[in-house]
Amino acid sequence: MPISWFLAARFLREGRAQSALIVIGVAVGVAVMVFLSALIGGLETRLVAQTLGTQAHIVVRPADEAARPMMLDATTQTLAHIERTAQRARSILRWQQVSDELSRTDGVTAVSPTTSGPAMALRANATRAVLLIGADATRFASIYPVREHIVAGRFDPSRTGCVIGRELASDLGVSVGDKLRLSASGEVAELYVVDGVYDLGNREVNRRWVLVAQRTAQTLLDLPGGVTSIELRVRSVYEAEAIAARVRSRTGLIADSWMQSNAQLLVALQSQGSSSAVIQAFVILEVAMGIASVLVVSVAQKRKEIGILRAMGARRATVVWVFLLQGAIVGLLGSIVGAALGAGLGAAFAAMARNADGTATFPFSISWALLGRSSLIAVATGICAAVLPARSASRLDPAEAIRNG
Repeated sequence: MPISWFLAARFLREGRAQSALIVIGVAVGVAVMVFLSALIGGLETRLVAQTLGTQAHIVVRPADEAARPMMLDATTQTLAHIERTAQRARSILRWQQVSDELSRTDGVTAVSPTTSGPAMALRANATRAVLLIGADATRFASIYPVREHIVAGRFDPSRTGCVIGRELASDLGVSVGDKLRLSASGEVAELYVVDGVYDLGNREVNRRWVLVAQRTAQTLLDLPGGVTSIELRVRSVYEAEAIAARVRSRTGLIADSWMQSNAQLLVALQSQGSSSAVIQAFVILEVAMGIASVLVVSVAQKRKEIGILRAMGARRATVVWVFLLQGAIVGLLGSIVGAALGAGLGAAFAAMARNADGTATFPFSISWALLGRSSLIAVATGICAAVLPARSASRLDPAEAIRNG
C-alpha cells in the first residue's frame, strides 16, 4: 500500500468521531441532492407527459390568409388600417410530398396528416360544438396515445363510424353501437355509429374531439383530398423548437412546436430547475466547509507527525496526497450512504403520497445516472475542500512542527 493511502486511512481511524460526523454530513448533503433532483425530475416528466398526451410535438399548417393592401390612388399611398382576414379551413398544397419530406427529417419519429375543423354533434335534443378530426388511425395513434386510453369499443373509425371522448358520450347519452349526427360546413347532418369511447385524461379534449376516418372528415369539411395540418412527433421533446425552425425554413409553412404553445410551462420548469440548482449549490458549499474544517483540525492535531515525516525525507507532494485522499475517502463513503438514503427517502415518500386512483402524488425519477452524478459531485467536493488544508500541511517547517507539535 502506498504511504499516502496508509497515512490517510490511519488519520481517519484515529479521529473516528470527527470522521463519522463528516461522513454523515456528506451523506445528508448527497441525500438532499438525490431527493430534490428525483422529485423535480419526476414532476417535470409528468407535466410534459400530461401536456403532450393531447398535443402533437409540432403542428405544420398553411400560412394564414392576409388581406392585400388597397391603393388609394395612383400613387404609392395605401390604406392606413387593414383588417385581419377571417381564417377558413384550407388544405396544405402538395401535402403528400410535404409529408414524405417531413418523415425523412432528422429527429422526426412519426408523421400524421390530419383533416380537422369545427362541427356539431347532435343526439335527440342535445347539441354540442366539437372539433372534427380525420386521420389514418395508425398514424394518428403514433402521435396520440388514443389506443392505450380506449375505455369502450375500439379505435379504428369506419367510413360510417366515429370515436368520441367519455365526457361527450355522457353529454349526448350515447355508448358504443349508438348513433349520433355530425354536421359541418352548414351541410345536413349525417348519421354515424359510435365505434369507440376514449379517455385521454383531459376533460376538455374528451368533450371536444370527435375522431373519424380521414375521408369522412374531408367530405364533411368540404376539403376533398385535403389535409389542414401535418402533426409530428420528435425523438427528443426539447428539440421540438429547433426542428420546427428547420421545417419552417424548408417548407415555407407555419410550424408551431409544443414549446411555443406552452411557453409558461417551460418557464415554470426552468424556475424549478433553477431553484433546485441553488439549493444544491448551498448543499455542496456546506459539505465542502464541513470537510475543510475537519481537515484543518486534523492538520493542527498532526503537526508533530507531519514534521517527523518531512524530517524523514517525505516529499511535500506525499503530504498533500495524504489530505487529498482523506477528502476523497470521506466524499466517497458519504456519497454511498447518501445515495442509498436519498433513493430510500424518495421511494418511501412516493409510496406514502398517493392519489385517489393509486398513482403517486409526487412521482420520483431516480436513475443510476442521477446517483452516479451526485456521488461524483460529493467526491469532487471532498477533494476540492481538502486542497487548502493539504497545502497548509505541506508548507509546515519540519523543525518547528516537531518542536511545537
